[in-house]
Amino acid sequence: MIFRWVGETILQTDSPDVLNQIGFLDRLGPEPTEADEDSGDFIGRIDNVIVHPSRDPIDWCALELQAVYFSGMAMNREFTLLGERVYETLPFPAAHRRPDWRSSGPKRLLPQLQTKVPTIRTWGKKMAVVVDEAFFKSLVGLEREKYLSNTEIAWFVVGYDETSTGWKLAKRDIVFTKLDSSVKALTGGVPLSKERFEDQLRAKLSTIRPDHPLVRKRNP
Repeated sequence: MIFRWVGETILQTDSPDVLNQIGFLDRLGPEPTEADEDSGDFIGRIDNVIVHPSRDPIDWCALELQAVYFSGMAMNREFTLLGERVYETLPFPAAHRRPDWRSSGPKRLLPQLQTKVPTIRTWGKKMAVVVDEAFFKSLVGLEREKYLSNTEIAWFVVGYDETSTGWKLAKRDIVFTKLDSSVKALTGGVPLSKERFEDQLRAKLSTIRPDHPLVRKRNP
């Protein structure tokens, strides 16, 4: 469903060819041979490349799918519970744990976009990014582009709808953006003032050395 959706939106086809794990970053050194390119000796890859099935010259777009990482206790507790008995619903969470959208964005997705999008846009191609709606809602102040032609990154937002037989992946939204706006939204903040930052230092110092000469209130 996702591949068809991206194909229809960016390549105007509902039956794209889907290629997996395409090498993007090569190691510094001599020019690679044909054998090297098939060896898997790449230091960076694109999750998927969606290719129009008939256009010549070749027409394609890159696609990255970003999962959400968790903060908290390990997930093996769920597997232990599932091994003990049958539950009507998933036993989640079995310990203190939360989806960490903020960490998944700046630490995982952001470097991928900053590395790949500048080159892909110079080639005249688009980057599609697939995330779920909770992840997308964590983005701060994302500026939208009206037209696909002005877009560098197309966000495809998915959700999960409950049906009589379980859960089904569902389309939610498509958002066109520039790279700069996406970077700001993923970062989701501005630097503190020097004064506020140093207040934190003094607070931390007070916990390890209450008599530290630098532990004092900042002058207003």
